[in-house]
Amino acid sequence: MKTGWLIVNHFLKTNKFSELYALFIRAAKGQGIALELKSGCDLLHIMGKGFTKEELPDFALFWDKDIRLALSLEKMGLRLFNSAHAVAICDDKSLTHVALAGKIPMPDTICAPMTYDSVGYTDLSFIEKAGEQLGWPMVIKACFGSFGSQVFLAHSQKEAAEIVKNLGAAPFIMQAFVKESAGRDVRLQVVGGQVVAAMLRYNEKGDFRANLTAGGSMKAYTPTEAQKEMAIKACRELGLDFAGVDLLFGKNDEPILCEVNSNAHFKNLYDCTGVDIAEAIMKYIAQTIDAEE
Repeated sequence: MKTGWLIVNHFLKTNKFSELYALFIRAAKGQGIALELKSGCDLLHIMGKGFTKEELPDFALFWDKDIRLALSLEKMGLRLFNSAHAVAICDDKSLTHVALAGKIPMPDTICAPMTYDSVGYTDLSFIEKAGEQLGWPMVIKACFGSFGSQVFLAHSQKEAAEIVKNLGAAPFIMQAFVKESAGRDVRLQVVGGQVVAAMLRYNEKGDFRANLTAGGSMKAYTPTEAQKEMAIKACRELGLDFAGVDLLFGKNDEPILCEVNSNAHFKNLYDCTGVDIAEAIMKYIAQTIDAEE
């Protein structure tokens, strides 16, 4: 029997996450894999001592964003799904943009200049310059954030300045607002270079974000070939084994990449479509491990 670690964040202990982990463990069992739940705290000692090859499992399903831990495990020779590099790029929206710029259509984007925690954004003149290029309203996204949090719509330079002040010294990006897609987007789940499920998310409560945690609704969706090709290409360019890819609608409903989530929470997609994403991921992992042996 193959063995694996499901590596999760020690501090995320809500039912929402526990339910997801249970789906993975059940799906692994169906593939003949003994999947053991591990947190970063459980593996603290590897940062110094390390493991022997015999002590390591056949792979790790890395469902955390602790890049230092991921890199340490890879250095020991453990195969991670997804890799440390892929998780790091997806976790930082600015790095995702830089990696895919010129390869995949995205909203016009400007990365905010870097500052330091002890300094903050003491000069906000760059917001005016960004507004001149991107227009108003303008989307402001903290580089790190999930479930639509830390994503804002600024209608003026004054609003943008207030948003940035509240971000403190957090890195962020500024994007042109795609008005045609206001309150709606598509989530496509890609596994092993194939789109296995998709849903339309829409918000009828006036929020420009379509995220379900922002009050949006969902329904099963059949993606176009162009949407599928874009999602698959984004994952390939970023080196992802699997991901949730969010696409916007352009003027003629052409796809525009919004963001890529290496650890996309898929329970809503499962409830919406009936497609067991955990099963698809574990089947892909089992096949990949067999092929790599």
